[in-house]
Amino acid sequence: MIQQDYYHSGDIELECGKVLKGINIRYHTSAPSPQGRRVIWICHALTANSNPQEWWDRLVGPGLFFDTERYYIICANALGSCYGTTGPSSSPGNPVSSPFNREEDAYKLNFPLITTRDLVKAHELLREHLGITSIDLLIGGSNGGYQAVEWAISNPKLIKNLVLIATGAIASPWLSAINAAQVMALEADSTFKEQRSLSGGRAGLEAARSMALISYRNYKGYALTQREEDENCLIATKAESYQRYQGKKLSARFDAYSYYSLLRGTDTHNVGRRRGGLSAALGRITAKTLCIAIESDVLFPIEELKALANAIPDASLEVINSNFGHDGFLLEDEQIAKAISDHLEI
Repeated sequence: MIQQDYYHSGDIELECGKVLKGINIRYHTSAPSPQGRRVIWICHALTANSNPQEWWDRLVGPGLFFDTERYYIICANALGSCYGTTGPSSSPGNPVSSPFNREEDAYKLNFPLITTRDLVKAHELLREHLGITSIDLLIGGSNGGYQAVEWAISNPKLIKNLVLIATGAIASPWLSAINAAQVMALEADSTFKEQRSLSGGRAGLEAARSMALISYRNYKGYALTQREEDENCLIATKAESYQRYQGKKLSARFDAYSYYSLLRGTDTHNVGRRRGGLSAALGRITAKTLCIAIESDVLFPIEELKALANAIPDASLEVINSNFGHDGFLLEDEQIAKAISDHLEI
């Protein structure tokens, strides 16, 4: 995948009413140009980057289901992230975002609220810059699915085929409650509020990630992977060690201010806002659509994908099995590939 940057110098009016004076968008493509290839646009989830070969490595690559030698595959880093696109670690004078950029004038908590529709607006700017007039397949899981369904509503003629995995049409009260607990963890870290540097809030970020991970997995997954090896141990520590490891793993590559921004952004998701409600909005989608639910997902239960499939005019529903709950959208590559092959031609 080829890493590139697009700087849009014009003003970007956000849904919250604030304006960004130019934005940088970091993105990866599988070829220098889309000409002569079918276009597959992948929308990444919460803390991923714009290189799907790193986090969907069994689906994206040479000779794989999303064949980088056959298709023009593109993924853009979301606004608010810390992987090159404008976010809290950027500043008004430097729109490029990078982890732990310690510039004193970085936005941090002053970065404006970014909604799902703002993420799609940035994607549209990049699409127009690249001269892409049609997307053969738009796909996203989790928060990436939020972006994909919003985009298919806002520009229905652009999208031919749509795949929505483990996602929904609106931020549920359950998801918002999980987000709120993570925000509270960030706010409990005094270094987060002090905003002295972009490394502030690391302890809060690690606690927040630990909370999130519980919603990404489930009882069965932990029973399979985190059971104590010594049946006579006095206190169970394996699961705790895993939670702490995952928290530190995220804080080593991400910053708390971007995490906060992206969490708040997921709470804005509501495709029916100012469109006459969810059913009316989803009814605008003209793409042939596949909704993939994960039977053990506690974050986006099957009923959320059923609601999408029932409201989108030309949609099908597939339910895949996984021991790993919501994270199955990253791990169950064979089932995902089969479901797409069974329903769509790309």
